[in-house]
This record gives sequence, structure tokens and C-alpha cells, in this order.
Amino acid sequence: MDTAISRPELLLVADAVAREKSLDREKVLDVLEKAYQKAGRAKYGHEKDIRATIDRKTGEVRLSRWTEAVETVENEETQIPIHIARKFKPDIKVGEFLVDPLPPIDFGRIAAQTAKQVIVQGVREYERAQQYDEFKDRVGEIINGVVKRTEYGNLMVEIGRAEALLRRDELIPRESFRNGDRVRAYIYDVREEPRGPQIFLSRTHPGFLAKLFAQEVPEIYDGIIEIKAVARDPGSRAKMAVISRDSSIDPVGACVGMRGSRVQAVVQELQGEKIDIIPWSANTATFVVNALAPAEVTKVVMDEEGGRCEVVVPDDQLSLAIGRRGQNVRLASQLTRWDIDILTEAEESERRQEEFRRRTGLFVEALDVDDVIAGLLVTEGFNSIEELAFTPRDELASIEGFDEQVADELIRRAEQFLIRRDNELTERRAALGVTDEVAAIEALTPAMLVALGEKGVRTLDDLADLASDELVEIIGAANMDEATANEIIMAARAHWFADGGEAAAASHGGSEEAGHD
Repeated sequence: MDTAISRPELLLVADAVAREKSLDREKVLDVLEKAYQKAGRAKYGHEKDIRATIDRKTGEVRLSRWTEAVETVENEETQIPIHIARKFKPDIKVGEFLVDPLPPIDFGRIAAQTAKQVIVQGVREYERAQQYDEFKDRVGEIINGVVKRTEYGNLMVEIGRAEALLRRDELIPRESFRNGDRVRAYIYDVREEPRGPQIFLSRTHPGFLAKLFAQEVPEIYDGIIEIKAVARDPGSRAKMAVISRDSSIDPVGACVGMRGSRVQAVVQELQGEKIDIIPWSANTATFVVNALAPAEVTKVVMDEEGGRCEVVVPDDQLSLAIGRRGQNVRLASQLTRWDIDILTEAEESERRQEEFRRRTGLFVEALDVDDVIAGLLVTEGFNSIEELAFTPRDELASIEGFDEQVADELIRRAEQFLIRRDNELTERRAALGVTDEVAAIEALTPAMLVALGEKGVRTLDDLADLASDELVEIIGAANMDEATANEIIMAARAHWFADGGEAAAASHGGSEEAGHD
């Protein structure tokens, strides 16, 4: 019996589908083989291992059943004992297959429908895989497409053989597109999802502006000028920081172009979005000053740990520095990645005077000195009594108007003040019930111990039960960081793990649970 059926038209179908869908001919034939295989299993049994092959030259279709030779049969439909298999094929080994040819299938209506579904689904899966492979490495590119349809304000954009999604919130405000309109957008994400690869486009992404400039400015494309940062308020205003690797080329001038031709081309694409191009600087303070342009800046105070900076501007520049609805300072903050606080010169002067008065009053009261001496100490940069108490006598005596006798007396008074204050805090700590064991932890100052007592943290167990962020909140972030808080909490827990500590810890845990119950 002939176990093969010649179907040369299959090769013609495969060629046609491959050309139409721009797929590999071999992949299309793989799909056709799966379709015959599924039809074969529908006829001879889904549990059986039925396989189909198509001859790549003649289109001949062969159907066969594969049975694995095994020592112990676990599935009778797909396996056969090795001793029986050797009756049919003497040299067969465990793990090899007996291949039995099957009669060709005369497709009925149901089998033909099943085969068609498999072919359609298989071709679609290959198309999706090919689309994902094509676009997964194109994230960060600008692409041109045609709006195919609109769904709830989101645009489905045809880009070649694929479809991409341009969501409503990724469109520049007030711009609208209709079906058939051409659109340029930035590919910011490509994801492989169950329904196929999803390509996400944006016209508001900072990368869109950067790539538009790369298309307009040859120096950026060639790598001579680098875009270091971009901040956008889409459709309204943007700031872009640039740097040149060639000292003879002005990065700002190159991006602006002759009579603004280059920047205007980008502005038109972005619906009139105003673009400030500023020089990037490795010096953070200089970069912040540049980022706040066109406002003038007279002073910048950096807080490295907090990632904040205070910027002082002339009184008449305040509105310009802040911008309409805070736009200028917000974009500058996004560009530099620093939190920026704007002060006028008058506000800064008033605050400085208030701070001077406060610190002067502190020294007058604590050291029992007059305003002149207290003012001299503040002017020299002393912020606290502790600083004064631990300052070398020679350094203090070198201040104009002071001598060694005055220095000795100031240090003595500062030390006496600290002793009195610590004694008062110790009495307050004891009155609050904070135990000596807690006070013995070195990192805790008398003031910190009082703060703990006021929050009901009195014993080692109370302290050990705290999380580090809770301890920082009680003491104050200005006086303690999270690492120090962790060390203090671990020191408080040490008694749980001393001799017999396991039992104590278990007992503590049990009592805590009982308390919760």
C-alpha cells in the first residue's frame, strides 16, 4: 500500500504564503506539517505520537506513527517494551523509535477545517515572532507610520507589517490625528505578550526630542556633541543639556543652527514646544545655574546628602526663575536631578539675619557673654556649644579681639554648660523611666535618651522592638541615619542572644504574641 501522497500544490501554497507574509518558506512548510500531524492524530488517536513530513522537493506527504522502545512501559500509546520492539527491529536500542508508515489522509470537512486553523494559527505565530525579533532591538528609534484606527483615543499605527500602539497620554496635548494620517513617534518599549508582540510609541518621551535633534544636527549623529539630559513639558517647553567633545565646536550654537533653522525644525514637529538648549557641566552648581536660564542666579548652596540645593536670585528675577506655574524650576530640577529651592536675595538676607540672631542668642544665654563676643563666635562659623567646647585654645585665641585668657574662659563656660545640660537631661531621662541599660548604649546621647523616653521607649526590649525607620523618626533624621539606627537596635537585641538568650528570646516572642492575642 502506498503510504505517501504526492501534493506538489503544497509547495506552491508554501511559496505563495512565504512571499505574501515575508516569512521563511521552511517555516511555512513546518506549519503545514503540523497541520497534517494534527489531522492524523484526530483520525488515529490524539494519544498516539503521529508525525507528518513533507518532501521539500516533490511535496510528497508521509504520515507515520512513532513508538519509543523502553525497558518499562509507562504509556502504552507511545511506548513499547524493548524485547517486543526487537522482534520488528533486531538492532533497536532503548530510547530509539519504531516508525510505522500510515495510510495517507483523505481530508474530510472537519479534518480540513482543523488543518486550516492550524495553518492560520501557525503562520500568525511565526509572523508575531518575526515582528518581535525585528523590533526588540529598535527601542529608542524614531519611526514613521500611518494611523490605521482609533480606539478610545489611542492610536493604532501601522509601521511596515506590524501594528504599534500610540496611547492618548503619549500624544502631545491638543494634537489630533485621523485615520490615514502619517505620524512620527519614538519606540520606547517592545513587549512579548500572549496576544503577540506589543510595540509602544510616544511623542512625549524625552528620547523623542533627543532623537529629533540627532536627525537634524550632524554633530550629534557623529558623536561630536552629546545630549546629556532632557526634560520636557510636552507641547509647552523643554530643556536640553549638551556637551561638545571638540572644544572648537559650540554645542549650543550647533544645535540652534544658522538663524535657528535646526531647532525650528524640531519645534515644528513638537507642535511649537519652546526648547532651551543649555551647556552641560560636570560641576553641579554650574549646571544648576545653567538649567535655570534665562533667570540670573547670584548664589547656589548645595546639600549633597539630601540631594537638594538652594538657589538665590535677585528679587526681580524670582518670577522668571520659577516660571509660569513653576515650569522653569520644575524642568531645571528634572534636568539636573536635584531638588531646587528658589529664594530671593531679600529672603535669603532676612533668613541669614534671623539665623545670626538665633545663634547669637544661644551663645549669650549659654555662656553668659555679651552680644559682641557672641556675634564674633557666630561670624567665625561656630554653630553650637559643642563645637566651641572642643575647639583648641590656640585656634580660639587667634580670633581677632580674643586672647588666651578669653579663649580659656569661653571653653570653660562651654564645658560647664554641657555638663549642666547633660545632668538635667540625665535627670529627665531617669524621671521618664529610661533604664541604665539603654543609657549604656554609646551611640545614644542624653538628648536622644529623653526623646526615647517621651515616646515610651524605656527598656532594651522596647528599643529592640523598633524598626530602624521608627528610631530615626523618634530621634530625627538630622541627628541619626539608618545605618546608626540599625547598630543601636542590634546592640539592644544583644541580650536576647547571650547565655540562655534563646530561651529569653522565645519567652519574649511568646509574651509578645500573647500580648497581641
